[in-house]
Amino acid sequence: MHEYDVTLKSVLHRCFAGGVLALWAGISITRWHNAELPEVRTRRADLLGEDSARRLIHIELQSRNDDDMALRMAEYALAIYRKFRKWPIQIVLYVGNERLRMRRTLGGPGWTYRFRIADIREVDSAVLLRSNNLDDNILAILAGGDDRRKITRMILRRIDRSRGAVRERALAELLKLAGLRGSAGIIIKEETERMPILDDIMDHPVIGPERRKAMKLGMEKGLEKGLQRGRQEGRTEGERQTLIRLATKRFGKLPVWARERLDSAGKKKLDRLSIRLLTASSLEELLGS
Repeated sequence: MHEYDVTLKSVLHRCFAGGVLALWAGISITRWHNAELPEVRTRRADLLGEDSARRLIHIELQSRNDDDMALRMAEYALAIYRKFRKWPIQIVLYVGNERLRMRRTLGGPGWTYRFRIADIREVDSAVLLRSNNLDDNILAILAGGDDRRKITRMILRRIDRSRGAVRERALAELLKLAGLRGSAGIIIKEETERMPILDDIMDHPVIGPERRKAMKLGMEKGLEKGLQRGRQEGRTEGERQTLIRLATKRFGKLPVWARERLDSAGKKKLDRLSIRLLTASSLEELLGS
């Protein structure tokens, strides 16, 4: 879970300050606290804030079932009370793939402790996607819904309509959270190949190199270097312009007849020419039948 913590906490910080998820959970955080706690085994709560009524809200993120979750939450409750002298409202937000089966209570002679557990799949992704809040839209990748491809496509379209740093951040967060839903990463890969948003992914300093590694799978050895900058899978015009630039660099300014052949070539022919370019010694050899 730790590899997704930073991203998920960042998105939830914004969502619980207002948006569909805040309405679903019945809480709206107006102030976040330092989550460092005294004398707790894990030492830090995931999210700790307070609402407009000054009630403390403790949200713990969990990606797998834990038989000791109730004990951990009780320890957090005591530590939070020790620090703030107020009892928190506690929620475990489950983002895992397995069926949720953690206990919500802990008790002994004369006492009972209870907290709330919510599976994020209880949230309808359609509701999150209707929100004007981009953070709600991103969380739809984890929410409930049967048509994962449709959900992913709609999230990408929402991100595509954003701009600048917001767009870059949203892309990075979506790709990170997709790791919690194994098949989602594959769907994102396939859908981005059909959308202009692919350009931003390829240019992203962290995501770009990983995306390029994935794109190299299945390609013939050496083809990636020649086509790396211009290749945009499934986009014929992008491949055509790449081939023109590479052919010009190798053979010099292209004559009219060569440009005409390249301009009229379809996708399948462009694919064949891209491979032939690696070994062709002349334009005639490259553009022959």
